[in-house]
Amino acid sequence: QVQLVESGGGLVQAGGSLRLSCAASGRTFSANGMGWFRQAPGKEREFVASVGWSGGISYYADSVKGRFTISRDNAKNTVYLQMNSLKPEDTAVYYCAAGPTATNFVDWGRGTQVTVSS
Repeated sequence: QVQLVESGGGLVQAGGSLRLSCAASGRTFSANGMGWFRQAPGKEREFVASVGWSGGISYYADSVKGRFTISRDNAKNTVYLQMNSLKPEDTAVYYCAAGPTATNFVDWGRGTQVTVSS
């Protein structure tokens, strides 16, 4: 099992930026894929972005393409989500996830709140 702890959430105005971090511990060698999901109030959890082990393969939801960038530092067992040009509709709890591939996740963090004011 991989333990995941998110940080970096907060309140930001529309158009602003935030960088989320997710530190992994435990069986980190099994975290070939890492990703971010989000859940807004009253909505289902949705995929945001994911990245493979080497960082060479990444996936993004259409709603964040061109604005968000996912990256990882394997030496630090950390994955990042740089969020630029934030919109009020980006407001959600953001969850970090890890798994055997960039499209298959089995471990989850507890989430960090991101609020974008208009």
